[in-house]
Amino acid sequence: MRCYLHTFFLCTVFTFLSLLYVFSQLASTLDGRDELSAGVIPGGRRSSHDSGHLLRKTPGLAGLRSPGEELSRCKSLSVSYWNPYWRLPAEVCGVNCLLESSLSEKPGSVSKEHGDEEAHTSHVAVVACGPRLEETLTMVKSAVLFSKKPVHFYIFAEDELHDSFRDALITWPREVKAKFTFTIYPITFPKENANEWKKLFKPCASQRLFLPLILKEVDSLLYVDTDILFLQPVEDIWALLSLFDSSQLAAMAPEHEEPRIGWYNRFARHPYYGKTGVNSGVMLMNMTRLREKYFKNDMTAVALKWEEMLMPLLQKYKLNITWGDQDLLNIIFHHNPESLYVFPCQWNYRPDHCMYGSNCAQAEREGVFILHGNRGVYHNDKQPAFQAVYKTIQKYQFGENLETSLLKPLEAALQSATHTYCGRAGPLLTKRLKESIRSVQQR
Repeated sequence: MRCYLHTFFLCTVFTFLSLLYVFSQLASTLDGRDELSAGVIPGGRRSSHDSGHLLRKTPGLAGLRSPGEELSRCKSLSVSYWNPYWRLPAEVCGVNCLLESSLSEKPGSVSKEHGDEEAHTSHVAVVACGPRLEETLTMVKSAVLFSKKPVHFYIFAEDELHDSFRDALITWPREVKAKFTFTIYPITFPKENANEWKKLFKPCASQRLFLPLILKEVDSLLYVDTDILFLQPVEDIWALLSLFDSSQLAAMAPEHEEPRIGWYNRFARHPYYGKTGVNSGVMLMNMTRLREKYFKNDMTAVALKWEEMLMPLLQKYKLNITWGDQDLLNIIFHHNPESLYVFPCQWNYRPDHCMYGSNCAQAEREGVFILHGNRGVYHNDKQPAFQAVYKTIQKYQFGENLETSLLKPLEAALQSATHTYCGRAGPLLTKRLKESIRSVQQR
């Protein structure tokens, strides 16, 4: 009897201490809530909600103030960290810290023509750290090659990559630069636990979790990994935002189509979305809804805002997650499944969809829309079909004939990859690409 009582006592003490720890983590995030509800941020500035635009009707940068004066201060101060962790200090960078202006005009200097164009602009974010410069530039190239409408890129990169990105992008031909704009941002993590966030899974990968909190003036956003290649216009996936119901605030593809080879359903030591989890390499977000929602969770009976949830979630599961921030997203949407729109696998086609035999039925019917070269397949010989697509787009020179200088060399390269399962899926990789090239040539 004493043994049972002793065990019960220990369990009670442990539960009590666990609850204390969770609430201590939440306390720091709640300190600034009174300020936010009053519309005041540190430094005496009014928040963006003072304008009355609680819910923006169109995605993008419309209404963003010109950085002007703040830009000079951003360049002279270190803004690697932000505190509290859901917003940049107002005295440092105002609304956003923009380290580079766009190619054509600075975000926020909205002319009448730009305002009309804004409603048709797709907004794409990417995070680049380490040796990801060329891979990211190839992603951007694939996007602007086939898109019919303007694209604005939010490039989050380590400081040493900023000049390289700028120097490369401004040398592209004028007619290409007319199709897109870009802004370069520093890698920005919470001051407390910054190293822990930065090293989660891959360098800087968890930056995507904080995009809704950094880009507070952006309504909707398409996040992509650096190893993404667009095989059709960006605006096609952007249009999926219109398919969201009133509860949905993000969209991703399943991690696996075939449960027998799935990772989450066989190995995960944490909750995950659906039957096989979701992959966050291509993530479409209505960030206005995301910032406003209170999320159900397994840490407390109280629903939490996005910024309140991230740190406690990491502390609870950091010893149980393998794929870093993607695992945290799976946990979040496991508890909030009504908030996620799941798009088909051809919007995030990976080696997993063909390396053991074709298992993406939608791609077999309609072709691959977006290629995701995870597992480093663009840079090794394990999946020569994926490498062929990457190298062909990388080598293509703007202004050359797309059919003779891109499509034909790619088809020839894919012929030499038919000894692999993914190589046999070569026609799926070129089906939608052919349509995109035909559309560009007609324009």
